[in-house]
Amino acid sequence: MRWSRMVNVVKCHVGGEVNNVVTGGIGDVPGATVFEKMKFFRDHDDDLRKLLLHEPRGAVTHCVNYIVPASDPQARLGYVIAEATEYPAMSGSNTICVTTALLETGMIRMVEPVTEIVLEAPAGLIRIRCQCENGKVTSVEFENQPAFVYRLSVPLELEGHSTLTVDVAWGGMAYVLASAEELGLRLTPDEARDLCDLGERVKAAAAEQIPVVHPENPEFAGITQTEFVGPLRRTEGALTSRNAVVVSPGRLDRSPCGTGTSARLAVLNAKGLIGVGERFVHESVIGSRFDSRIDRMASVGPYDAVIPRISGQAFITEISQVGLDPADPFPTGYTLSDTWPQP
Repeated sequence: MRWSRMVNVVKCHVGGEVNNVVTGGIGDVPGATVFEKMKFFRDHDDDLRKLLLHEPRGAVTHCVNYIVPASDPQARLGYVIAEATEYPAMSGSNTICVTTALLETGMIRMVEPVTEIVLEAPAGLIRIRCQCENGKVTSVEFENQPAFVYRLSVPLELEGHSTLTVDVAWGGMAYVLASAEELGLRLTPDEARDLCDLGERVKAAAAEQIPVVHPENPEFAGITQTEFVGPLRRTEGALTSRNAVVVSPGRLDRSPCGTGTSARLAVLNAKGLIGVGERFVHESVIGSRFDSRIDRMASVGPYDAVIPRISGQAFITEISQVGLDPADPFPTGYTLSDTWPQP
């Protein structure tokens, strides 16, 4: 057997969302920052994303993270996030999986009962506090980069529907947030396909009608995510709600979504519905949960912002080596519209 490329992969999930971690076989890549390294992968080595995420080796529901050297001396390592169609600046579920993989495989030394580390995402430094017991990471709590609201309660025209009222916020990715109740949605597993189809339409309409530019890094993408938000309720001494995030090219995030939770915290705070330190439990369509709160207030350019803290637990499901046989007729895989919705 001869492979022309081989990488070591730790397969993980958090809240049901598969976020694999490439721990070896990449080495360093050009770029003075992790954000620049992300652009190198995107512009010059996108075949690796396709190899790992496209069929027959991957799936539309998978994400992957490349462990790279950090550029900031405060950070132990960096990670580049690759999803089905884009390279986001930040992802909470991927951060939880990356941290768990690094600690449980010994790439970073675990300290019990608490391990504190700093990693560098394309969005910047991510400070992380892990609860650890008997060699297992039982909780990963990360401090996200600032989240803020671009637009609050703005009209959105969507063919076949009356005018919607939506919010647009940044949580590490740019989201359009729409009320599930307004659209007659229950956010249950049986609605998954309908949520995806509608979510892609909402996203396209919002990107066209409500263009946004990040004030500190205009290279960050505009609206690429739809978040359907359920009603708020108070349970277990916390504010609780269900949500469904539609990830391009049109599939549901299985987890409660870390950047979606961050965006929602920013919106809730802007509407006066949650304050600093108040606990917010976010549920996914399959019932998995992230615990979160606003740690403190901040600002990003002209926007008032919040600093979210979000926690969850990831699980390693497989450790493997993925390779490319030079004779393989599908070196970058393929996508079929039965599982990869087409734009």
